[in-house]
Formats: sequence, structure tokens, C-alpha cells
Amino acid sequence: MEVRKYRRFERVGAHSHIKGLGLNEKGKAKPVADGLVGQITAREAAGIIVKMIKSGKMAGRAVLLAGPPGTGKTAIAVAIAKELGEDTPFVAISGAEIYSSEIKKTEVLMQAMRKAIGVRIHEFRKIYEGLVTDLEIKTDRHPYNPYAQIPVSARIRLKTKEEEKTFDVDQDITYELLSKGVRVGDVIWIDAETGRVTVVGRGEGEAKYDISTFRKVPLPEGKILKEKEFVHTVTLHDLDVLNARRTSIISLIFGGAEEKEIPPDVRAQVDEQVKKLVDEGRAEILPGVLFIDDVHMLDIEAFSFLSRALESELAPIIILASNRGFTRIRGTDIVAPHGIPLDLLDRLLIIETRAYSSEEIKEIIKIRAQEEGVKLTEEALELLTKIGAERSLRYAVQLLTPASIAAKQEERDVVEKVDVERVQQLFSDVKESAKYLKEYEEKFLK
Repeated sequence: MEVRKYRRFERVGAHSHIKGLGLNEKGKAKPVADGLVGQITAREAAGIIVKMIKSGKMAGRAVLLAGPPGTGKTAIAVAIAKELGEDTPFVAISGAEIYSSEIKKTEVLMQAMRKAIGVRIHEFRKIYEGLVTDLEIKTDRHPYNPYAQIPVSARIRLKTKEEEKTFDVDQDITYELLSKGVRVGDVIWIDAETGRVTVVGRGEGEAKYDISTFRKVPLPEGKILKEKEFVHTVTLHDLDVLNARRTSIISLIFGGAEEKEIPPDVRAQVDEQVKKLVDEGRAEILPGVLFIDDVHMLDIEAFSFLSRALESELAPIIILASNRGFTRIRGTDIVAPHGIPLDLLDRLLIIETRAYSSEEIKEIIKIRAQEEGVKLTEEALELLTKIGAERSLRYAVQLLTPASIAAKQEERDVVEKVDVERVQQLFSDVKESAKYLKEYEEKFLK
């Protein structure tokens, strides 16, 4: 007999190990905490940003993370979102993503901003909840086929710990019961307004099998007819798309794809609906984080849009990142710091990120190796640290998984120094590849 072991699918992201900013109660950064290493000044500054956001003092402001490539700018932005709460939306785009042949630049930015604003909606609905103790489906002749039978109504008996009642339901709810496969012994919900049926699970007393695809649930308590609170977390963009579909006749009739550009009046309508829900205490706004990397790739029109958007009542926390000093603002002949117009720079709180030391690089490699499930010998770790310090941290981290595969090819579970040396020969860094092509530039690139 062949026995196979299956592992669940896991995708390890570049910043999946980030859990927060790693600060203590006084806002001081720990050397290594919550997946972050070093960048003490930048993390403490980010901690103050988080406090400003939570106290509602970030209106009209944004954040700029300025530093060389590979110094943790994206990691700090992710950490800020983590500190704001579990449901806080985080949207990351590159400045080059706004250029499209199908959609306007400002529309791309607007959709990104709306995706970064969450709405937690509290909805109270009346439902019938209980354990199905009896179910009788009534049928009648099909109006167009006398030999066929169709369900026309049903009689269902529901039970809780407090009461037990029998209900006669109409044809629509009968179809719902049949489509959801409701049977005696199921615990169900029936929406009193829409008639929608939800199968919660199989009653614990009715479950006769040790292994079953149904979830076992206890007998419901209280009355059968009750009011329940449902909490839904969506983004403003989700609500925009929903309302845009409703206003589109083609989408309504044929179920076509969502509109690529959403009309301003639809967004205004959504904003009014959300404000009304907030005023009634039925919803709350969750300002998220919009992270724009390579901000120098934006043009003057996009910067003007961002400046205006910062003053909006419904605006996310905008965090920009740049690794440029002085560069030309796209769409103009003006050279400005980080390629950003001065009127927008005046609204930014700028946080600098600095190059990592060898010890910090070593700690980062250890964290990434643990996240990717790669075991390293001390010699392999020292070599990767040296590569990260002399070449780049990103290059050293990129070698982790190839080195692990190389070790497995040699039937070893632990990556040794020889495995790192092998993949280093197979995969070049940017400087090596550029130098290689430079030697042949005169021959091939004319």
C-alpha cells in the first residue's frame, strides 16, 4: 500500500511575517519584535502616526517613507495597518499602476482609495431559528404538464429549548428549503423578510455519525422568532460596484461584468447612504491604509488629485514611499525632492528608513527563513548575511528558497554553506547581470 502525505497549500508573502510595529507601552521600538528588525527611529515615528490616526488628528496629512531600496518601507506601512486593527483594509499599489488604456488615472486612484476605506455594517434582522423536527412538502400538478408535480407549499415544525411550533410556508420558501437540502434534524434560519433559508448545521442530538460533512450545532435557545445582529465588513468600493450594477440596465438584465469606471453620482449616493447608517448607529467607518510605492512615477495630474483627496471627509490614510532624492515631476520640467510637488510635500510627515547593519540583516534572514520553513546551518546563515551586506538584502532573501531546493536535491533537510554557494553561482544579482551585459553592449546594442 502506498501512503502519501498531503500538506495544505500555503503562500508565504513578502510581508506575511509582519504582525505590528513592535513597540512597548511607551512607544519605544524593540530591536526585534512583531517581525520587524531595526529601523528604530522609523518605527517609533510610525507609532506616533498610529496614535494620531486613532485620535483623528491625521486629516489633511499623509506620510512619506523615504529611504534606499530594501530598507523596510513597505513593511512599516503594513505594520501601521496591523496596528490599526484586524479589519483595517490595506491596499498597496505602485505609482506605475495608474497608467492604463482602459481607465483614467484618477479613476484608478479613486478606486484604490475607496478599497482602502472599510464600512462595518450592523444589521438586525428577524429570523425563525430552530431544529427541524418535521418537514412535509405539498405538491400539485404542473400548470403546463399534468403528469409532473411541483412543490406549492410546505409544513415545517421548528424546535428550540423554550418552544416548538409548526409553520405553513409559501412556495418561495418551499423552493428555498428544497434547494438548500433541508431535512429533519437540521438547525436552520428562515429570514422573516426575504424568506431566505440558511442551514446552520446538524443538531447534535440528531448527528448519528462520528464523521460527517455537516457541522454539529447545539439546540437553539430562546424563542423561535427572534432578532439577530449580523455584522458585515465591506469597502466603499464594494458598495460602489453594487450600486453601479443596480443602475446599469445591461448588468441588471444580463448579469454583465461590472463597470470599469463608476459614475460620480453613484459614489455620492453611496457616501450619503453610509453617512446615514453611521448617524443611525448602524455602521462605522474603518479608515484603512493606501500605500503607494514608487511615488515618483505619479504625474502632476495624479498629485493634484491626491492633494484634493486628502481634504475629503472619507479618505484613507495615505502612505507614500520613495527611493529617489531629486527628480523631475512627471508631466512637467520641474525637478523637486522625491519627484513630488512642493504643495503636496508640505502636507507630508516624512519618515526616513536607513540601511541595515550586518547584525540586523542576519536577524531578518533568520525571520524570513523561519517564515519560509528553511533550516540553515550557522555557516550558511553567515554567508547569506555577508551577501546581504555586500550586495543587497533582497538578493540574500531571494536565495533562501533556491538554496533549500538545492539541499533537498542532495537529500538534506538543512541548507549548508555549499548550497548557498551553488545557488549564488546560478542566480546573479543586479550588479553582476548589468556588468555582464555592459561588456557586450558595444557588440550587440548599437
